[in-house]
Amino acid sequence: MSEVDPSRPLVGQPVRRVEDARLLRGRGRFVADLSPIAGIHHAAVVRSPHAHARVGAVDASAALALEGVIAVVTPDDARRLLRPFGVGVGGAEPYWPLALDTARYAGEPVAVVVARDRYVAEDAADLVAVDYEPLAPVLDVEAGRVVSDRSFRYGDPDAAFAAAAHRVEASFRFPRYSSTPIECYAVVAEWDAAAGEATVWSNFHGPFVMQPLIAASLGIPENRLRLVVPADIGGSFGIKSGVYAYIPLIALASRLAGVPVRWTADRWEDLVASQAGTDRLTRAAAAVDAEGRILGLRLEILDDVGAHLRPPEPATLYRCFGNLVGPYAVEHLAVEARAVLTNRPPTGLNRGFGGQQLYFTLERLVEMVGRRVGLDRVEVRRRNLIPAQHMPYRTPTGGVYDSGDYPALLDTLLREGDHTGMLAERDRLRRAGRLAGVGMAMIVDPSGTNLGYIDLARTPEERGRGLGKSGCTESATLTMDPMGGVRLRIATAPEGQGHETVAAQIVADALGVPMAAVRVDPSIDTASQVWNVSSGSYSSRFAPIVASAIHRACAALRERILAIAAEILEVDAADLELVGGGVRARGSDRAVPLRRVAGVAHWDPGALPPGVEPLLSVTASFSSELARSPAGDDTVDSSICYGGVGGLCLVDIDPDTCAVTLLRYASVHDSGRILNPLLADGQVAGALAHGLGGALYEELAYDPDGNPLTTSFMDYLCPTVREMPELRIHHLRGDTDFVPSRAKGIGEGTCMAAPAAIASAVTDALSGHGVEVTELPVHGGRIWEWLHTRERGEP
Repeated sequence: MSEVDPSRPLVGQPVRRVEDARLLRGRGRFVADLSPIAGIHHAAVVRSPHAHARVGAVDASAALALEGVIAVVTPDDARRLLRPFGVGVGGAEPYWPLALDTARYAGEPVAVVVARDRYVAEDAADLVAVDYEPLAPVLDVEAGRVVSDRSFRYGDPDAAFAAAAHRVEASFRFPRYSSTPIECYAVVAEWDAAAGEATVWSNFHGPFVMQPLIAASLGIPENRLRLVVPADIGGSFGIKSGVYAYIPLIALASRLAGVPVRWTADRWEDLVASQAGTDRLTRAAAAVDAEGRILGLRLEILDDVGAHLRPPEPATLYRCFGNLVGPYAVEHLAVEARAVLTNRPPTGLNRGFGGQQLYFTLERLVEMVGRRVGLDRVEVRRRNLIPAQHMPYRTPTGGVYDSGDYPALLDTLLREGDHTGMLAERDRLRRAGRLAGVGMAMIVDPSGTNLGYIDLARTPEERGRGLGKSGCTESATLTMDPMGGVRLRIATAPEGQGHETVAAQIVADALGVPMAAVRVDPSIDTASQVWNVSSGSYSSRFAPIVASAIHRACAALRERILAIAAEILEVDAADLELVGGGVRARGSDRAVPLRRVAGVAHWDPGALPPGVEPLLSVTASFSSELARSPAGDDTVDSSICYGGVGGLCLVDIDPDTCAVTLLRYASVHDSGRILNPLLADGQVAGALAHGLGGALYEELAYDPDGNPLTTSFMDYLCPTVREMPELRIHHLRGDTDFVPSRAKGIGEGTCMAAPAAIASAVTDALSGHGVEVTELPVHGGRIWEWLHTRERGEP
C-alpha cells in the first residue's frame, strides 16, 4: 500500500486509522470499561435449560437469601411492569424479553438476579428454582409454524417456464451462524424512579428504529429513554443489533433493585442465546432457453427465524428484494417468502444478512444451468449478465442499479484473479492425487438500506391502511471552535470500520484543515444529539449515506466560513478557497487564518455580515429520494446503491481426511469512489474471513431435543489467520451519481460472494464423485459422509 501524498486530497488515499492509536494500546473504552454512575450492581440471567417448556412457579427465595443479592426479576415482574415488543406481522405473537408462561428455546431468559458483584449474581442464579414442564421441540423449518407468508409475481413467470427449453431446479440450505465479536452483549441501566425514565449504556449499534420499541416495552415515552453507545463497541458484524431485547430487562432490574445494574454476556451466553444469522431453505427453479439464458426464476424461501419473530425480522427475507436477480438480466420471477418459527434462538442481522442466503442459492443454480446446457461456469454467467449500456438498470423487483459494468467486472476477475493460473494449479494438485477445484461467484452488493423494504412483509392492502415505511436518513453536526478546531458528531456507533478516520478525511479536505484539527465523535446519545430511526451502523450505509450527510454539513459550514472571510478580506466569497488552515483569495496572497474567522463568529458576532448566523455550527442530513415505501405491485428499491462483486477461488481437499483448505481467493469490486483504499481492503479481507467461516466451519448446531451443541470455541469453529488464503483485491474505478459521497458500501459484498464461490470450488473438486454442493458448511465431516454415501450407492 502506497504512502499518503500530502499534495493530494486525503479522500481516496490510504490514511491509517486514527482509532488504532487507542485500540492497539488497550485504551479503547468499551461498555465493560464504563462506570458512568456510582453504585453499579451486577446481573446474571437465569436461562431455560429446555428448548420448549411450560414455565411454572419461579422460586427465588434461596437466591434472595444469599448475602449480596438485592433483587430477582421474575416472569410475574415482567408481566406487571413491562410490555411486549411490537412485531409488525400479524401472524406472530408478541415478543417479551422474558419467558412468561413458556420457554421457547434453550437459553431463553426466565429470571434475572441482581447482586453486589458478578460472582454472587452467578451463584445466586443457580439457586433460582424454576418449575418446568418440558414440551416437544420443533427444530425443522419445514415443520415449524409459518408466521409471515407472502407471494410475489414479477413479470410473467408462468409464460417464461412454459416457453423454456430447460427447467433446472434444486433445494439449497444455508446455515445458521454468528459473528463472535470480542465484546459480547453489554448493558448498564439506571432507572430514575423520580423522573420515571431510564438511561442505558450499551453496545447496541442500531437501527435506532428499536428505540421507540424499547421505550414502549418499558411503558415510558420515547423522550424518557436515553440510549448511550460509546465509540468502541468491540465489534458486532450485525449481531449486537439484538442486544436491544435485553435493555428493558436490565432496566427493569434497576427499577426493582433501586440501583444501577450492569450485565455483560459471557461467551457461552453469546453462542447460546445471542442473535445469529438466519438459516434458510430455498427451493429454486430456473426457466432456461436453449442457449442457456435464464428466462425466469421461481423461489420458495423458508427462513427459520427461531422461537420469536422479533424485530427487525423478517428483515432477512426482504433486505435483498431489490437485487433478487443479482447481476443477471432475469425478467420474470415468482417468489414465495415465509418466516417460520422453531424452538431455536431468534435470528436477526449478521454481516451480509439476506445476501449470503440469496447468492448461495442463485450462484449454485446458475452453475447447474450451465451444466445442463453444456456451458462452463464463466460462459453461462457471461450470457446472463446485465449489459453495461442498460445502466442505470431497474430490476423486475424494483431495485435501481445505479452503475456498473458486470461483463467488464467478470473479465477483470478472470484477469486479476489469475483464473488461468488457478486452473493450472488445480490440475497440478489433481495429478498429485488431491481433490482440487476452482470456483467463482458474481453478486450485486446492496448498500445504504431503504428501511421501506421491511414493509414487504405486509400486503399492499395492509400497507394502505397504515403509515408507510421508508427512508435511509442520516445527519451530521459540524462545529468550529474559537481557535478553528473542528468537531464532527455522527450517530453511527461504528463496529470497527474506521468511521472516525474516513469522516476526518472528508472534513479535512472540505475545510482545508489538517486531519489533526478534526475531532470525530461517532458515539450516540439520544438525549443530546440529532438522530433518527434509521441511524446506526448496519447494511453498509456509512459510505453512501453517512458520508453524504457529512459532505452536506461541510458544504453548509464552508459557506458560512467563506461569507465571514469575504467580509474580512473584502473579496467576493466565490473568489475564496479554504486551504492550509485558512481562507485565501484565489490568485493572490491575501488570506486569513481560520482561527480569526472563527474568532469573529465566537467573540465579535456584531461584526458578522448581514444574514450570517452567529454560530459556526451546522447540522445537515441526507436521505435519498429513491428510498420509498413499496409500491402497490410490491416493487421496492431496497437499497440506494448497488455494487458489483466477483469472487474467484481455489480449494484443496485432502482425499484422506476430507479437510478443505482455501488456497487462493480473488475479489473484484465496483464500489464507486474508494474513500480510503487501506480501510476498503481491510473490509474485504474481514468479509472474506466471515464468508469463509460460514462456508467451511461455522454452524450453530443442536441435538434432537434442541440443546445447543456449539457452546464454546472448542465446538464452534471460527477461521483464524491460519485459515485465510492468499488474497488478491482489485477495485474497478467509477463513482456513483446517486449520492453526494459518490461511494458505495464495501464491507459485506465479499462475505455474500465467498460462500457461493467456495461451494462452487468444492463442487468442482468433487465433480468426479458426482457431488453437487447444495448446503453449507462444507467441512470435512460432511464431505466424508457425501463421498462414502456415494460409495454405498445411496443418493
